[in-house]
Amino acid sequence: MTYAPDGLAPALQAISRRKFVGVAGAAGLAVSAAPLMAQQPEPTATRKIKVAVTGCGGRGGFIANLMAKHGGYEFVGFHDYFQDRVDALAEKHGVPTERRFTGLDGYKRLLELKPEAFAVMTPSYFHPPQAADAVDAGCHVYVAKPVAVDVPGSLSIGASGQKAAAAKRVFLVDFQTRVNPFYMEAVARVHGGAIGAFAFGEASYQCGRLGAHRVPDMGAQEARLRNWLFDKALSGDIITEQNVHSLDVMSWVFGKPPLRAYGTGARKVRVDIGDCRDTFSVIYQYPDDVAVTFNSRQFDGHGSAEGILCRVFGEKGVLETAYGGNVMIRGGEGVFYRGGATPGIYAEGATANVAAFHAAILAGDVSNATVAPSVQSNLVTILGRTAADTGRVVTWDEIVKDSTRVDPRLQGLKS
Repeated sequence: MTYAPDGLAPALQAISRRKFVGVAGAAGLAVSAAPLMAQQPEPTATRKIKVAVTGCGGRGGFIANLMAKHGGYEFVGFHDYFQDRVDALAEKHGVPTERRFTGLDGYKRLLELKPEAFAVMTPSYFHPPQAADAVDAGCHVYVAKPVAVDVPGSLSIGASGQKAAAAKRVFLVDFQTRVNPFYMEAVARVHGGAIGAFAFGEASYQCGRLGAHRVPDMGAQEARLRNWLFDKALSGDIITEQNVHSLDVMSWVFGKPPLRAYGTGARKVRVDIGDCRDTFSVIYQYPDDVAVTFNSRQFDGHGSAEGILCRVFGEKGVLETAYGGNVMIRGGEGVFYRGGATPGIYAEGATANVAAFHAAILAGDVSNATVAPSVQSNLVTILGRTAADTGRVVTWDEIVKDSTRVDPRLQGLKS
């Protein structure tokens, strides 16, 4: 699988939900979902990896708690722009004051502690430089999705994954669906021809309004950073920051990237915070005249169906996936796959990835297989966003050559 067209630099060509919280407890799932874990010799399975975490908000706290529960990690330090967040997480995990850092560049001081592993849980804009610095510092790297907010950042993550592998370091991107056994089996069957040639697909991410952080006496720039989910520059807009979960499943099923996209997006309902859109509608065109329609919303649906969904129709059947719901294949005799429900996928998937990251480090498995698919899915979201931005058909070849960098507008924030 590649996301770079012919003619790009060889280095690029070689790179081949938030609202859904489940129940933890998937140690067995981690083994089945990540084959590398089965290869790990038992005598070394309990060695603790010294890890540092940048980003102590909801996602960072969630992953840190799972690492603590896993038992194979030792926290050497925490970083967040906000003192209250880093203090809260550090207190919980017994990290002393001298190993807590704040400000935009505080993560660099965290790297000076020389951790073995580095978890990047900050707003999406910061992932590429922080991951790159962690690789340069000799760390194994665990990165939250989405991996970036623009094309240069996405390609930077791909390059960091390659550089990590060359340095014998693990680089893992945390997607829950790709380690879920039902998703894995269903997609494998589709790739094996279970539904025949594709006819069309549809994907959606429909959810209610996300909660905002209202902190008294906070300046405008710090309030913007605190509510980065609603900020285009820091999050990549909802199609990248949130909708990537649905579009990643689509990208996984189709394998190759789309040829082009056309669509629109708007702020129609949630207009009181930030500058992100609250709805997108995009048509992705794949080879062989196969189209995928995608839509999303991030406001109250007044009781209408919600979820992270993907359906792909073929000549012999249809794949249906629902994050937190059922995953199955419908069709004629010999095609039907019952699959199963995924109510705990949010926590189970992250638990599996935390375990897989630890096992890969101990096993020296630096295949870093999550990197290229994650970069491709990120670029798929940017393709749709750019189509909405420009109001025209945008091609894949055009997107992967885009050198435009997002301006994060960080003036006034402390370094």
